[in-house]
Amino acid sequence: MNGNEVLRIVDSIHRDKSIDKEIVFEGVEQAILSAARKHFGEEEVIEVHIDRTSGQPMVKTNGREIDRDELGDILGRISAQTAKQVMIQKIREAERDTLFDEYAQLRGQIVSGTVTRNEGSAITVNIGKAEAILPRSEMIPGESHRPNERIRAVVLEVKKMGPRVRVVLSRAHPDFVRRLLELEIPEVNERIIEIRSLAREAGYRTKVAVSCADSNIDPVGACVGVRGARIRNVGEELGGERIEVVRWNDSLQVLVPNAMQPSEVEDVILCPMLGRVLVLVRDDQLSLAIGKRGQNVRLASKLVGWDIDVMTREELDQQLDQAVVAYSQIPGVSEELAEGLVSQGFLSFEDLSVIEPDELMEMGSLTQEQADVIVEYAERESERIEKEQDLRRATEKAERQSQEREQRRAEEARVSSPSVESKVPPAAESGSEASVEEAAGNKS
Repeated sequence: MNGNEVLRIVDSIHRDKSIDKEIVFEGVEQAILSAARKHFGEEEVIEVHIDRTSGQPMVKTNGREIDRDELGDILGRISAQTAKQVMIQKIREAERDTLFDEYAQLRGQIVSGTVTRNEGSAITVNIGKAEAILPRSEMIPGESHRPNERIRAVVLEVKKMGPRVRVVLSRAHPDFVRRLLELEIPEVNERIIEIRSLAREAGYRTKVAVSCADSNIDPVGACVGVRGARIRNVGEELGGERIEVVRWNDSLQVLVPNAMQPSEVEDVILCPMLGRVLVLVRDDQLSLAIGKRGQNVRLASKLVGWDIDVMTREELDQQLDQAVVAYSQIPGVSEELAEGLVSQGFLSFEDLSVIEPDELMEMGSLTQEQADVIVEYAERESERIEKEQDLRRATEKAERQSQEREQRRAEEARVSSPSVESKVPPAAESGSEASVEEAAGNKS
């Protein structure tokens, strides 16, 4: 085996396949080793090494070095075929690893590609050196893509699947919006404006909280752009998704009202023990604060990282009174402890059932046994109330279904049974009128 030929093969594979030379040398060594084992047998101790400078292979068996002529006789037709198969396998693995490393670095970044085909639950996208898939679950709801269409998506996952690399794309992930904002807004890309938090429900609405260290720059205005041009471009890429940009603040008392926009917030009450925020709004702002199907408060909760409960002042006062009365009935809970629990935001037995016994012991100067009794009582009451609510919902559902069935039956009966008037022939109607006239004439 000629050393110069080995070097030429290694260099050619390195340039054509972008595979590191050391990996190619190892592949050649593995191929020669496989061929030698086929000749000498698996029991022999065989060592193979290729000089990285001259390309000359050296083979030892049981410590004895094999000369070049003997090595050439050993690597005959069958052995050469074996070596070729091993070499091809090694190159394919190296290609896969190189491709994996390349796309793994793009995880979370935007890539552009061309749709090649639809496969039911996913579409295949050509992104250059690899074909990626965009699952239906990672598409924006309601969108569809045709072959040869250019699309952009974020690289969600990269993994090895046998000899191939599987790249999974997403247009529904929050990072897709984040990267689009970086592309559209130079200040975000240059980190002058920082995206502090982002909450998204793909296809419907996204809330973004931004901040800027330079007090002379309005981060919200810079992101929105002149007449909303910048944020509108992002929304159009997302199929008309609504993008709301709010100002970030480290204080929840300020951040929560910002996150609850466009509704107006009257007051914010923090409940640190429960990781909850009570947001008080006026009656005319309640539906706006909650949003359609709870979307506004749900996104605001994701944005700030705390659970948010929205209610009016009257609803809060009512819940406070009910909670104090309910807690006072628990064995071992004094009125003072009940008021202390309510002041910390524990407004239901469900809330009380998740309290840490140590915190309860500290609040009421209780023993471990007393705290356990209170928590167990709250758990039982919570389960009982939940069952009652489930039963009530099931009953209401059954009643609604019964009413709907009755309405359908009445509608079907009305359609299938014509009115009495429509059954009387026109001639009969005119005849009856004539008879009445004749009777009137006879009387006269």
